[in-house]
Amino acid sequence: MRDRNASRSFDLINTLAILLFVLICLAPFIHIIAISLSSSRAIMSGDVSIYPVEINWGAYKQVVTDMSMIRSLGFTILLTVLFTVLCMVMSIAAAYPLAKTKLKGRKVVMFIIIITMFFSGGIIPEYMLVRNLHLLDSIWALVLPGLISPFYLIILITFIQNIPDSLEESAEIDGSSYFRTLTSIIVPLSMPVIATLSLFYAVGRWNGFTDTLMYITSPELYPLQLKLYQLVQNNMVTDLIAAEGASGRQMLQPESLKAASVIFATVPILIVYPWLQRYFVNGVMLGAVKG
Repeated sequence: MRDRNASRSFDLINTLAILLFVLICLAPFIHIIAISLSSSRAIMSGDVSIYPVEINWGAYKQVVTDMSMIRSLGFTILLTVLFTVLCMVMSIAAAYPLAKTKLKGRKVVMFIIIITMFFSGGIIPEYMLVRNLHLLDSIWALVLPGLISPFYLIILITFIQNIPDSLEESAEIDGSSYFRTLTSIIVPLSMPVIATLSLFYAVGRWNGFTDTLMYITSPELYPLQLKLYQLVQNNMVTDLIAAEGASGRQMLQPESLKAASVIFATVPILIVYPWLQRYFVNGVMLGAVKG
């Protein structure tokens, strides 16, 4: 009875602690939503905290009708999908052979991969490489330089190494090739880690803007995060909207437009999480059936 009561008390304390951390994490996001929905008078007077004051949808109307934001959203979605797919294809193609201990030169290759985690050429050599490859001001400048993460690659290699060798040996006896074994056995059993790494790659690309500052000059190739960076750095937010033909609209408080833009850029990637959560469950079920 004492153990049962102690267990219930422990579960209650853990639940309360988790709820507290969740509220701490949600508080800034809720505050941004409140600012984006509040009137200019309420924002300037400091009355806005965690709930909107004098609800006004004007900021969202300007953001949604701003063609530069819509264009950046479409380009960012395309960039994120392309980047994630290519990253996973390259990671799987590299991890499968490197997971085999009988591969000649495996230790040398693994040592080179690990070295890249601690040392890099720096920003200037990277920029010169991209320039010499004639990738400047193109979508490939945002895709190719970060195509494989050494850390994520090592995670994938470790996961594949834990798959029983008997499965591959059985496939070889049945006449399966390495490529057929990879696509029919290794990839389905690795779906949990593939889904997780895909999420990491996608979120990293979605939130990235530093490489865009260095490599991109055409406004049509600006991702959402660079647009947000410009909005935050420039207090004259209405100038950016007027440049897209929005002059003459109702002038709103810049903070409201910034907050609405942040929500506009955050919601799409948040929608992906529930879908991947369900995908994790399917991947775990596939990985649990091993013969």
